Amino acid sequence: MLKDYAQGRLRRIYETGDRDFDLSLAPLPRFDLLTPEKYNRITIQTQRGCPWRCDFCASSIALSPRYKVKPVSRVLAEIRAIRQIWPKPFIEFADDNTFVNKEHSKTLMRALTSEGVRWFTETDVSVADDPELLSLMRDAGCAQVLIGFESPNAAGLEAIELKHDWKSKRLDSYEAAIDEIQSCGIAVIGCFVLGPDGDTPEVFDEIRTFVEESGLFQVQITVLTAFPGTPLYARLASEERLLDETAWEKSTLFDVNSGRSPRKQSTRRSRNDRRSAQTEFVQDPLLDRRRL
Repeated sequence: MLKDYAQGRLRRIYETGDRDFDLSLAPLPRFDLLTPEKYNRITIQTQRGCPWRCDFCASSIALSPRYKVKPVSRVLAEIRAIRQIWPKPFIEFADDNTFVNKEHSKTLMRALTSEGVRWFTETDVSVADDPELLSLMRDAGCAQVLIGFESPNAAGLEAIELKHDWKSKRLDSYEAAIDEIQSCGIAVIGCFVLGPDGDTPEVFDEIRTFVEESGLFQVQITVLTAFPGTPLYARLASEERLLDETAWEKSTLFDVNSGRSPRKQSTRRSRNDRRSAQTEFVQDPLLDRRRL
């Protein structure tokens, strides 16, 4: 693309197709060009892809269909380059689903223990199944993990994960997983998606009840978003449920662009209740107390 730009012949679309990329060949980013005072975190990747196939996930389906890991030595090189400009940084591992490969993850955690960094990442509830991994994460400087719970009820989770309906099968373990992770001193940020077909207007109260009873440290509320290239986009388009098939500006995770979404609510009701829920959780004194 850069060559095309230099020669004045940029194409409108660039696609990777079936080409793959070896993360061991990833060049070291020019962290030295950054002004760390302008950032509250710096991101690096330790892996790409995810074994699950959630119908709305553009990242692991459209962008990184094959799961791969970056060699631990490459990750350490990036962290040490960051420490040259920010001695005690806060780092975000911008992975699709960190800790999928448990053995690789443990090797990485052991290597991170002596680096003196604090970090945040995204993962799934299976991390709570491995006490050894949780201990290593704590010792390696893990401050927070974001987990996509998606919905607090079975109807909202039904058929979201297309391979094995994995999300639905883990629902009963949600609260125990949160307790297990946070008992290690690692805060859990719970992400919930408004708009699956199984949702009803009661989902807003159900999320609030779940947050109160589970002890979640923080909450992120998003809207079911049909990104182009995902199974969700194809399904909603075939059902003529997209309000505008080319409204790319609404691919934000916070804008409604599908009719009867969820089917049991009106679009206007869904939009208004979503905004109310987001405002409520941002201003919730209960969550403020948990952050102290």
